[in-house]
Amino acid sequence: MSTKAETIASHSTAVLSFSQQLWESGAATYAEILRHPFLTGLTDGTLSKDAFRYFVIQDSHYLRAYARALSLVSARATDPEAVALFAGHASDAIAVEKELHVSLLHGLGLTAAAVDAAGSGPTTTAYASYLLGVCATGTYAEALAAVLPCYWVYRDVGRELLTRSSPDPLYAQWIASYGSPEFDAVVESVLAVTDGLGSDIGPSERVRCHEHFAVTTRYEWMFWDAAYQQLSWPI
Repeated sequence: MSTKAETIASHSTAVLSFSQQLWESGAATYAEILRHPFLTGLTDGTLSKDAFRYFVIQDSHYLRAYARALSLVSARATDPEAVALFAGHASDAIAVEKELHVSLLHGLGLTAAAVDAAGSGPTTTAYASYLLGVCATGTYAEALAAVLPCYWVYRDVGRELLTRSSPDPLYAQWIASYGSPEFDAVVESVLAVTDGLGSDIGPSERVRCHEHFAVTTRYEWMFWDAAYQQLSWPI
């Protein structure tokens, strides 16, 4: 009987690129993401403003941690172009929080002070802690696999939702930001870097990359579910 490492390694010789192999680890979860009532509620306009308000607040806290994670990916990058790419994306994550969320917060009747006061929720804290742990202690490939679902899932969700948009102008604004050609170009640049690493990764490291990709894809589902449930700390 072949081991998990041997099974995954055998796929590396197939026609699939490394990023496509990783995607297979999260494909079933992505299908569940598209069916989640948070996203279907965005497109038909039935999502409660309280749930969307929770999401925007938690996304602000998440992006601060994600920027730090991308800085760690940049520090581990093995070529100057990738160093610059992820350093730039870390800076962009902060800019997105400031620019996009300012307009969203205004539309939701929130202030930056209210976001800070709300704090990081349980799912946000868990997701951010996992990302930062992998990026601080794993290999470059592991770190890249861990941060990749946030890029890729949001891009593909944006593409899907853009075909439906939303009757709610605030929700339509959010959908348009992630379904834009500019964001698509950002994701494609990261996928190209990911595929460039594929031939240099050994079997055991490849298994860990798949595990990280699968876990953070699940956290993407959990993040939207936490917003839909407006999940709070139990104690």
